[in-house]
Amino acid sequence: MLSWSSQETEQRINLLPIAEGSGDPLLPGGSELIDFVNVTLAGNGISAARNAVADTIGPAAAVDAAAVIGNFEMMNRIADGVGMPVGAGTRTSMAGIIRELRLDGFPHA
Repeated sequence: MLSWSSQETEQRINLLPIAEGSGDPLLPGGSELIDFVNVTLAGNGISAARNAVADTIGPAAAVDAAAVIGNFEMMNRIADGVGMPVGAGTRTSMAGIIRELRLDGFPHA
C-alpha cells in the first residue's frame, strides 16, 4: 500500500529503512514513525515515541499511525493463525519490493 500511495502522490520513499526498522524513509516524520512502530511492538517507550510523532506530524496523524499499527498487527495475527500462504501472484506482482526489502530470504507457507 505504501509503495502504491507514494506513486499516486508522487512522494519519494525509501522502503529499506522501513523494512530494516531504522533510518530515513524520506517521508515527513518517517524516522519518528519507524521508532513509534518499533517501540509499540516492543511494548516499552511508547509515550515518548507517540509524542515525537505528534510533535513532528501532528496529533491526528499520531492517532492514524497508532490505528495503522494496530490494524497490521491484527491482520498479521489472523493470517498467521489460519496459516494463510502468500500467493504466487502476489509474490510475482511484488517481486521488486520483495527483492528491495530482502524478504525473499524468509520461508513462505
